Amino acid sequence: MSAALSVSAVANASTLVIGGGLAKECSEAALDGRADKASVLTCTTALETENLNFRDRARTFVNRGVLQMRQRDFTRARADFDTASKLDPNLGEAWVNRGAAYVGEKRYREGVDQIDRGLALGVKDPERAWFNRGLANEGLGDLNAAYRDYSRAAALKPDWTAPKTELARFTVKRP
Repeated sequence: MSAALSVSAVANASTLVIGGGLAKECSEAALDGRADKASVLTCTTALETENLNFRDRARTFVNRGVLQMRQRDFTRARADFDTASKLDPNLGEAWVNRGAAYVGEKRYREGVDQIDRGLALGVKDPERAWFNRGLANEGLGDLNAAYRDYSRAAALKPDWTAPKTELARFTVKRP
């Protein structure tokens, strides 16, 4: 199996915050794919001023981390994912997104470890975790694992083009 690595932007997940207010706006910004500074500020204001239960607080940290990761501010993103997983150690999205941040920093082994932990806990969009795991495994030079991960992402969400684009770069040779 051979492929030329073209590390595209990592795919990040987000979590939905139920309720209203700024935390919900933060969640919507993350779900909508935004990465603007105003959205990050909305999340920060929600964390500083709103009375959130620990689950919504953890999810708001994940959402702000996702926005920061889209800005390629991996250090701040990881700090938010760290805080989220301290608040709710069973929040898989905190782990897979921290893994995605590591992948963005080309810290592939750490990325795989974090993504695996998040997948074991369960996440809303596992296809994104498998895609990022594929990027990490490809970065580590394990093309067989990368191919399997991209294939898993494509199978979980057949209408998503990103894993198909990555798979198209591979040539599979059978003995």
